Amino acid sequence: MTEAVLLPPDHVLHRIQRGGLVAGVLAFGLCGLGGFLSPVQFFHSYLLAYLFWLGIVIGSLGILMIHHVAGGAWGAVVRRVLESATRTLPLMAILFVPLLLGMHQLYEWSRPEVMAHDPVLQQKSIYLNVPFFLVRAAIYFVVWLVVAAFLNRWSLEQDQSGDPRLTLRMELLSRGGLVAVGLTMTFASFDWIMSLEPHWFSTIYGVLTMGGQLVTAMAFTIVIASLLAGDGSGPLARVMSTDQFHDLGKLLLAFIMLWTYFMLSQFLIIWAGNLPEEIPWYLNRTQGGWIFVAVGLMLAYFALPFLVLLSRDVKRRPRALAKLALGVIVAGFIELFWMVTPAFNPGKLTIHWMDLLTLIGMGGIWLFVFVWQLKGRSLVAVNDPSLPERA
Repeated sequence: MTEAVLLPPDHVLHRIQRGGLVAGVLAFGLCGLGGFLSPVQFFHSYLLAYLFWLGIVIGSLGILMIHHVAGGAWGAVVRRVLESATRTLPLMAILFVPLLLGMHQLYEWSRPEVMAHDPVLQQKSIYLNVPFFLVRAAIYFVVWLVVAAFLNRWSLEQDQSGDPRLTLRMELLSRGGLVAVGLTMTFASFDWIMSLEPHWFSTIYGVLTMGGQLVTAMAFTIVIASLLAGDGSGPLARVMSTDQFHDLGKLLLAFIMLWTYFMLSQFLIIWAGNLPEEIPWYLNRTQGGWIFVAVGLMLAYFALPFLVLLSRDVKRRPRALAKLALGVIVAGFIELFWMVTPAFNPGKLTIHWMDLLTLIGMGGIWLFVFVWQLKGRSLVAVNDPSLPERA
């Protein structure tokens, strides 16, 4: 049995928590002012920030379930980081409400005057209508919240009792949960991102979105794990060895390759088909300056991390791996920016100050809640059978 390990009161994450709250409140205050001046731009920027931070949460839930199904020390040592991220889902549900208030500014299919004069949207109206959109959103959050709640509840019970049946319960729930979360996140990506351009569609869009979420969530986990392990003196230094960081680096590389495969597959299929209803999506993202973002994205989100992560030495050096992971997180936001923003400004690269401030505002508040959840339990999942022996 492993002893409980709590976050020290002088740890850097406490400073990040306090700084995040201050920055979040100030940034959101400025965005609120900007919302009065330009409500349309506010909702555009808010959606972008929301999708980014939600991606870390859902990606963490997916990685947590993968660990419960596959096992392994790599997941046991960062399990509490993943669980803390999933326990921010109630916050994300609350932060979703402003998007409902801005539906008409975000989704043209939600405006009756547009729907009345668009035959294509009329054919899709059975699915793309406001009441059904709200029902689906409620279903998504219920599924995510239920899966996360049971995994966290049983994890805490495992700490207290050590009952081996709880390990089996979490494994069985995760098997079905991967399917349920995968399906709901697929349709959520259709609803919240792809329907920004309702004339366009892609059957691979859901897995492409989830692939990006796994990359960003794994990179975030590596950064937090590096802070907790420190230079051998952190609270997780006793359980996290270079072997675990090596495994996390390999998983990050695998997720990056998976995302690249999905992105390349979608591009090749649309390029080969050359259909007028499909190619505008890529034309809007390769014209008016967007081509530089696209090329930079492939370099920063695939080529550079791929080449660096091939090195065994980098994956076994926590600080170096964390710096790379931090760069991947930044590239993850750029990837989402490239996918979402051209829907509002097709063929024209535009960057608004609210894009950055909403990201900081929501991120500061999210980080505050994340660290608060992390402090509430032992940093080590006590009685996890996958923990390294030296734990």
